[in-house]
Amino acid sequence: MISELFSVTVLIGILASGIRLATPYLYAAIGETLGQKSGVLNLGVEGQMLLGCFAAFYVVFATGNLWLGLLTAMAVGALMGLAMAFVTVNLRAQQGISGIGFYLFGLGLSDLLFQKMHGSVETVQGFPKIYIPGLSDIPGIGDIFFSQNILVYIAYLLVPLAWFLLNKTTLGLKIRAVGENPDAADSLGVSVARVRYFTIIVGGTLSGMAGASLSIALLNVFQQNMTSGLGFIAVALVYFGAWKPVGVLGGALLFSMVNSLQLWIQVLGIPIPSDIAVMMPYVLTIFVLILSVARVRAPAALTKPFEREA
Repeated sequence: MISELFSVTVLIGILASGIRLATPYLYAAIGETLGQKSGVLNLGVEGQMLLGCFAAFYVVFATGNLWLGLLTAMAVGALMGLAMAFVTVNLRAQQGISGIGFYLFGLGLSDLLFQKMHGSVETVQGFPKIYIPGLSDIPGIGDIFFSQNILVYIAYLLVPLAWFLLNKTTLGLKIRAVGENPDAADSLGVSVARVRYFTIIVGGTLSGMAGASLSIALLNVFQQNMTSGLGFIAVALVYFGAWKPVGVLGGALLFSMVNSLQLWIQVLGIPIPSDIAVMMPYVLTIFVLILSVARVRAPAALTKPFEREA
């Protein structure tokens, strides 16, 4: 059975599903990267994703409109981000505790809404795979890279866009300045509150998209707590990637490939206990965090509330 794992067909399947499974990691982790670069840690990513999951699924189930479902998930994520921004920027609440509170809120509300508004586990027709003439027909390569749905391609496009924003624009310079030394940024006329509001809301929007990618593009179903810690892994990916979009991409692919591998191990019936296979991505998370802490430096003002001096 183990020999089947190394067959060409299975290896192509592992790589193709790994590329696809990286999608929610990328949306959530890129959004979290922007927030942390401005000095705000958002541990509520998982809750934002869950509400985005449900919002997208419910709208698509009710209307059949995939894009409306996606936009609804983005709006829900943005509203959660707005609330998080108000609590951490205006009220200057402790960011870690606030984030956990928003996570629990999203977990509970998504479960409650599902029970009251839907109640049963059903599937929807999600975003279809895109056929690219010529490229999709290339043996192996076409299956891996050119037979994915639109949300997968958008997620990967976010990486160079986020890099360009942070490193080549005035707004990116302001984000980095606010995350490193908000007092100095404020003295130069940069609105710390406005920058942090922007990054937190954008992060929430992307978390909503991450949730939508699960419920209407990858799994095409909604279940309670279906993210299963994915949002917290996304936060870990920011540390793994050293607050750089390209590093986050590498981490997302690493985790998604491990996740894809454990799924194929179960599909092939390889005699490895299913519990051990399922825990592989989470063990990797702990291992990566241990390595990351020693080699990277976080933005200097991360988790520190800013209060303008009189």
